[in-house]
Amino acid sequence: MRTMRIELAAVALALGSLGAAAHAQVVKIDGSSTVYPVTEGVAEDFQKLKKGAVKVTVGISGTGGGFKKFCRGETDISNASRPIQKKEMDDCKAAGIEYFELPVAFDALTVVVNPKNAFIKQLSVEELKTMWEPAAQGKVTSWKQVNPAFPDAPLKLFGAGADSGTFDYFTEAVTGKSKSSRGDFTASEDDNVLVQGVSQDVNALAFFGYAYYAENTSRLKAVPIAEKAGKPAVSPSEKTVLDGSYQPLSRPIFIYVSAKSLAKPEVKEFVEYYMKEGAKLAKEVKYVPLPAKAYTTNLEHLAKGKKGTVFGGASEVGITIEALLAREAKL
Repeated sequence: MRTMRIELAAVALALGSLGAAAHAQVVKIDGSSTVYPVTEGVAEDFQKLKKGAVKVTVGISGTGGGFKKFCRGETDISNASRPIQKKEMDDCKAAGIEYFELPVAFDALTVVVNPKNAFIKQLSVEELKTMWEPAAQGKVTSWKQVNPAFPDAPLKLFGAGADSGTFDYFTEAVTGKSKSSRGDFTASEDDNVLVQGVSQDVNALAFFGYAYYAENTSRLKAVPIAEKAGKPAVSPSEKTVLDGSYQPLSRPIFIYVSAKSLAKPEVKEFVEYYMKEGAKLAKEVKYVPLPAKAYTTNLEHLAKGKKGTVFGGASEVGITIEALLAREAKL
C-alpha cells in the first residue's frame, strides 16, 4: 500500500519553490489531510507519467486552511473533506475565484481507541456527544462519566484541529453544530499525530479519515458506532458506506478546481488524470471509490463549464452516495 507519511507533504511544499524555478509547469494543491492520501497518490503517478515536466505540490493545512489559500488565488486545487461553506464561497467570489466542485470518493470517518482497550465494544452517537460537546470541557474527564458501565479511567481525547474539515463534519454529526466542541483535547491537522497519541495511551480516543485507520490497524481499534440508542452498532467499511448503514459518519470528500487555473494545460491534464485514475487510488488507500459515472459527470462539468457547488454553503450530514450523485447530475 502506498505510504501516507504526512511529512512528505512538507517535503513537497519545500521543494515546490525549487520546482517552480526548474520547471515552467507547477500544479499547487493544499487543504484536507483526509483527502491528501488520494491526491498525493495521483500526484505521484502523474509526475512519473510526465517525467519531470510537471511538478505537483500537495500541502496539508486542513480543509479550512486550504480554502483560505484557494480563495486568495494562491493554489490551483483545494482538497476538502467537506463542501465549501458560505463564508468561503463569499471570499472566493470577492476575489473573483470561480471553481468546480468534484467529489472524488467517500470516507468512513472513523472513531478509534487503543487495541488494549478491553471495555469499548461500541459507542453510540449520544455517548460521543457526552464526550465531545462544549459542556463536557473540564467536566467529563473519566470514561465512567460517559457510561456507568465503563471504568473510572481518565478520558484522553485526540481530534482534528479547528482548520480541519473532519473537525467540522464530526462536530456537526455528533454535537449537532459544526465546530461546537470542547476545547480541552489534543488537536492536530496532521492525522499521524492523532494515530501516535492513541497508539501510546490505552485510555485514548480519536477520530479521523478511514485511510489513516486502515494503515495502522495493528496500532488502533476501530469502534462500531450506533446512530441511535437501540440501533445496532455498525463498523466502518467499504460495504457499510456503500449500503448507507454507517451513519452519520459516512461522508463525501472532494477536490475544488479553480476555473482560472483550469485554463493552464498542466492543471487541466492533472485534473483529467485524477478523474480517470482517482477511483483506483482511492481504493488503494482504503477510501470508497465512487461509481464510474461520478467521475464521468465530473469531466462533463469541466467540459461544459458547470461551476459552483451543489451544497449551497450549508453543513450537511448523512448524505448517501446515491443522493450525492443525483444532486451532482442536476448542477
